Amino acid sequence: MAAALLAAALAGACGSGRSSSPAGSPTTAASADPAGLAWPAPPPDRVIELAKAAGLVPETHESLEHHVHAHLDVYIDGQRRTVPAGIGIVITDPAVHRGVALGQPAYGGITECAQPCISPLHTHDVTGILHTESATFVDNTLGQFFKEWDVKLGPDCVGQYCASQTPIAVYVNGGKVALTDAPGVPLTDQEEIAVVVGRPPAHVPTHV
Repeated sequence: MAAALLAAALAGACGSGRSSSPAGSPTTAASADPAGLAWPAPPPDRVIELAKAAGLVPETHESLEHHVHAHLDVYIDGQRRTVPAGIGIVITDPAVHRGVALGQPAYGGITECAQPCISPLHTHDVTGILHTESATFVDNTLGQFFKEWDVKLGPDCVGQYCASQTPIAVYVNGGKVALTDAPGVPLTDQEEIAVVVGRPPAHVPTHV
């Protein structure tokens, strides 16, 4: 679905509250972040630095030899929050095309940048789909995605929220995963991941 949205948005082109400050229980989602983001995307000038810090190799184009999609939901105090578009993409590069998906900017359709502009692990839009588009047949991990998002994940915190003061749970296909193990979760195709901070939602997704 996300691929179709992006393809339409890009006219047929191929398809922070940061981790540094511990905090207590989250406030209500509406007052904490009127924009509805879980955490904002890093600025474009940090994309390559963060991708490399995550052990990823940025490329000048989208490589589709290994092309899989996992899905990430983030809930804070029972409300679903937005995973930003453009994580892992230098959205200011002139070779990166811009479209609209779900009423929000979407990025992709990259043929060739003059210099590395896209991580093999990225988000095109705000659907929560984590794209692995890589020349290497190796699954990326949830920890790598959070590293390039510049949001702390594990061993006992997610972003500024820590389990000593705020309930935190991570689910993979509906099954609970220890927060210490969450960074190592492989991003396999059609995998559903839910990160729940504070009060849980009425229903935690079990599949994409």
